[in-house]
Amino acid sequence: MGYIIFAVLVVVALWVVFAYNSLIRLSNRVAEAWSDIEVQLKRRYDLIPNLVSTVKGYAAHEASTFEKVTDARAKAISAGSGTMADKAAAENMLSGALKSLFAVSEAYPDLKANQNFLELQRELTDTEDKIQAARRFYNTMVRDMNTRIQSFPSSIIASLFHFAAKEFFDLPDADVAQNPIQVKF
Repeated sequence: MGYIIFAVLVVVALWVVFAYNSLIRLSNRVAEAWSDIEVQLKRRYDLIPNLVSTVKGYAAHEASTFEKVTDARAKAISAGSGTMADKAAAENMLSGALKSLFAVSEAYPDLKANQNFLELQRELTDTEDKIQAARRFYNTMVRDMNTRIQSFPSSIIASLFHFAAKEFFDLPDADVAQNPIQVKF
């Protein structure tokens, strides 16, 4: 009888260790995924001043567009210390401002042919694609972790060791995603 109780305790202890380690692994993957997003956002922040400067030379009278991009960049950078929802809202505002900037650039044929602008646009487009991929990866990791935290019996271990569900990085308003930016002259 003592062996059976001992065996059950060993199985339970092994399960606790396995469940805890899997939650730690998922938590670390979520942190890694967020770090990937941060790296790409930093790259984006570094490219934007160069892009704005290049476009400004051609479209000096479009000052409000440049101000919106600059303000959106500053808000996105400062949102880093806020909640995930604040960060997502700021990043989505910046994405909208960049769309406006590219719409302005379409009106200037000389600018569209400028090698510096084309390279910056390509780099920024590449960065935006990488941000989207990093967001998808982050959201996948968050989904997996939240599922594990909320699923029985691992939810017991999650609550014992204070693992909390993470926020997804998504658009705060579906309307923003469906309405393209329009620039009218």
